Amino acid sequence: MMQTAPVQDTQARPQAFKITVNGRELAVEAAADTPLLWILRDHLGMTGTKFGCGRALCGACTVHLDGAPVRSCSIPLSTVQGRMITTIEGLSPDRSHAVQRAWIELDVPQCGYCQSGQIMSAAALLEANPAPSDADIDTAMSGNLCRCGTYPRIRHAIHRAAEILKTGTGR
Repeated sequence: MMQTAPVQDTQARPQAFKITVNGRELAVEAAADTPLLWILRDHLGMTGTKFGCGRALCGACTVHLDGAPVRSCSIPLSTVQGRMITTIEGLSPDRSHAVQRAWIELDVPQCGYCQSGQIMSAAALLEANPAPSDADIDTAMSGNLCRCGTYPRIRHAIHRAAEILKTGTGR
């Protein structure tokens, strides 16, 4: 009689997690290795964060994790407990954030698909550096791809958002 090795259960089992998104503690049940992007979109219905490449290369899925921009497609759920997650929906409830205001004022988006990731990266940049140079902007935004090529408008909008922040009329 031939013996066979026991079959390994390769399907990850759902677990309960508590995560903080946009200032609210939320309970989710999913496999520990589920990317944060899919938790936000599929489990929590926050579809502002976009799927682009799934490999952390394009920036469409950018969110803030403890204030730093990260690619949510590559962050496993198991690593975000006890940390603060901010999505585009949580940047401001009424589009009053300086970056959002500048984006609207200067009509930055063309197709708009990458823009939530662009805005989240720009907001993190301005939080760390309220008066960035063009080189600072290019460095901070280098991981965010825009197929429509709105890079000059994005740079201009970041400078405009810095002006809004400087006047104290935006957060």
